[in-house]
Amino acid sequence: MTTAGTVTERDTMRAVVAHGAEDVRVDTRPRPVPGPGQVLLALEWGGICGSDIAYWRKGASGTAALAHPLVLGHEVAGRIAAPGAGVTGLPEGLPVTVHPARLVGDGTLPERIAGRTNLCPRVRYFGSAAFTPHTDGGFSEYRVVDADQVRPLPDGVDTERGALAEPLAVALHAVGRVPDLRGRTVLVNGAGPIGSLVVAAARYRGAGAVLAADLSPAALAVARAMGAAETRDLSRGEALPADVDVVFEASGAPAALGAVLRATARGGTLVQVGNLPGTAVAAVLGDLVTREITWTGSYRFVEEIVDALRALRDGVDVRPLITHRFPLARAEEALSVAADPGSGSGKVMLALSGAEAAR
Repeated sequence: MTTAGTVTERDTMRAVVAHGAEDVRVDTRPRPVPGPGQVLLALEWGGICGSDIAYWRKGASGTAALAHPLVLGHEVAGRIAAPGAGVTGLPEGLPVTVHPARLVGDGTLPERIAGRTNLCPRVRYFGSAAFTPHTDGGFSEYRVVDADQVRPLPDGVDTERGALAEPLAVALHAVGRVPDLRGRTVLVNGAGPIGSLVVAAARYRGAGAVLAADLSPAALAVARAMGAAETRDLSRGEALPADVDVVFEASGAPAALGAVLRATARGGTLVQVGNLPGTAVAAVLGDLVTREITWTGSYRFVEEIVDALRALRDGVDVRPLITHRFPLARAEEALSVAADPGSGSGKVMLALSGAEAAR
């Protein structure tokens, strides 16, 4: 703010804001200032997720509906712009990503789920309308976060790849729901961004052959680049393989469940990664009983974002997942491409500030 009381560019920032269904704008907002124990981030890259698309298309994601405008985005990375009072070890310019979850309350959980903070009943998450006031996300040029949510990037990992540590953490958490994948055959049904990251995570955790299935040839090409040894194009009538020991269902399509259960070996394990609808649906589930399949859910992650950063450092390459890049000013176009099955998009990235020109 100048002495005359006028607002300067230095006092403001741009942010991608969902105002309602089919109403996303690039708004100008005041640039935040970090308080004690906080840091100001200059964000560089953001990855568009299904929840961002849902808020844009429907004004809601699951049961969380917009009550007022919301800054989108929870897959982000950038650099420390200014540490707040009392913050040490996070110097200006340090490249970082963010753990986007903040527990509400003291985080006390029943002993049976001790430490599984992803199962806390009340969690504020970047870019979520689950609470009012909502929790703004990171599709903005700057954002203040608590210092303990910051995760420094390893040497050699740039901020574009660092922005994908969050979805890679989701995939690693899903893979971790199976105690030991070493040498085992794995099927991933649904080769969208999360499914393809599950392919990479399973390979990283020592799985043997990893097969991927999808209706999209473009998605299957990404899955192969991420480590799938074999793919099945369901749009051409190719069938899922039979008797697979470990299956990850990443499509979230209830109509797929019957075939996926049938593909799971007797006594095998099915991990549900794709979000299933919260409403009644028709699904063929008989094989769950007669084949004695262990069907387990997987939700977000605990601290696997640290594992994801190690995996990126160790050479897990997420770049084949990135198919499109847009500047922040073209956020609505980016959302449209990410939502269009015919676009061939994998992960659509937004250049937020300080990042290389979108190409």
